[in-house]
Amino acid sequence: MTTVRLPLFPLNSVLFPGLVLPLNVFEERYRAMMRELLKTPEEEPRRFAVVAIRDGHEVAPSAPGLPDRAAVPDSGPAAGFGDDPVKAFHAVGCVADAATVRERADGTFEVLATGTTRVRLLSVDASGPYLTAELEELPEEAGDESGPLAEGVLRAFRQYQKRLAGARERSLSSGADLPDEPSVLSYLVAAAVMLDIPTKQRLLQAPDTASRLRDELKILRAETAIIRNLPSLPASELTRGPTSLN
Repeated sequence: MTTVRLPLFPLNSVLFPGLVLPLNVFEERYRAMMRELLKTPEEEPRRFAVVAIRDGHEVAPSAPGLPDRAAVPDSGPAAGFGDDPVKAFHAVGCVADAATVRERADGTFEVLATGTTRVRLLSVDASGPYLTAELEELPEEAGDESGPLAEGVLRAFRQYQKRLAGARERSLSSGADLPDEPSVLSYLVAAAVMLDIPTKQRLLQAPDTASRLRDELKILRAETAIIRNLPSLPASELTRGPTSLN
């Protein structure tokens, strides 16, 4: 079992390997994390782990703009996550590599990171200025029939895009530039389809690519049918996505 210890960044969203994560960092515990990451030489990856927060545990503000200090009842790296922070987070997350970490004049940070590898959360340490975690790296197994399943998901996703474009009354990409490598496609579709956090989390922690693609095929068919039957949904309802604020 390969384990690694990394800074931990909990979010109200799920990060997938290969997907870009923009962050607006203003809480002190995460600002401390970014200051530490800036000490890493530029030629080395600036890695941290992203985990999704379980429902009912999130207390930090997520609205755009400055944080509401009154919304955080206590302070410190584990503020808002209870006596045992590991219970507040989903068990599988994703390592992020921060390609850009830019400090603003007010001490907040603008960060652009990319998901790399899935990891399982083993333990959380709150003894420092920010959370760190012991993590087990999870290999991506192909599973049975991942190739044919990827072809089916690609077709279903293009149909989903067309239906969504009709509901929005504007065009979307035809999907011609979508990847055909099964695992890459499975993560892209998981990130792109409008789903709640528990469903996205289920896709992230699927045991293999084929299982994820099989699940996505059912989801895409169901979501496409819903959109077809509700063509008058306002665009705002169809484009809501998770914030990337800490």
